[in-house]
Amino acid sequence: MKHDQTTPLVHIRQHLNETSNLPLYQRLQRALRSAIELHLLEPEDALPAERQLAADLDISRITVRKAIDGLVEEGVLVRRPGSGNFINTRIEKNFAKLTSFSEDMRARGRVPRSVWLKRSEGTVTPDEAMRLRLSPGSKVYRFNRMRYADEVPMCLEYATIVASCLPSLEAVDHSMYEALERSGNRPVRALQRLSALLLNAEQAKLLEAKEGDAGLAVERLGFLRDGRAVEFCRSYFRGDMYDFVAELNAS
Repeated sequence: MKHDQTTPLVHIRQHLNETSNLPLYQRLQRALRSAIELHLLEPEDALPAERQLAADLDISRITVRKAIDGLVEEGVLVRRPGSGNFINTRIEKNFAKLTSFSEDMRARGRVPRSVWLKRSEGTVTPDEAMRLRLSPGSKVYRFNRMRYADEVPMCLEYATIVASCLPSLEAVDHSMYEALERSGNRPVRALQRLSALLLNAEQAKLLEAKEGDAGLAVERLGFLRDGRAVEFCRSYFRGDMYDFVAELNAS
């Protein structure tokens, strides 16, 4: 890291010096995420060695290791044996964390963007009614869009939202989860299903890939705290851009 007023080191120190009740390792994680979001640390940049970072910040190496371990687990950083810790360019989505595409991209220093393909309102289809546990004729909003990170197409998304959970179809701008949160209806848990597929012609064109390239399909059913389903979403990802990871325990 360079030692001038624009360096990541200065930015991280400022974050660590802010008053907070969070443990020091979590403050360091926040500081590193912020440096990545602001592009003070770029994709494929290597972090200083843990020993050097601890010395530069005047904190224990154990704290640095704990902070970095958490960011590696989230997929923000990648650990390369013999080389060090690097900003991850391949997106690792933690299957155990319910976060939006925009939040995931910003946490990795990417700039998220959406292009609307279609949005509409209507009544539930039989499949949607079964999944969302809605009565026939219930009103829903449908959102079909392309998701980009740093202008690279990442995801083709088809989402159905229970209409009573949003004030209007236009309430969703950049982030659907942020719109749901503003309405007090952000999902707190979800069931997700991941499967592999070969991209068809339409999917490949939109994702700027080739027909027959490997892709990933994710179905998500999101629930409110009271158990009501709020969201059913099908997303298609480029297989060369995304990894989905989950931590498993024996207990």
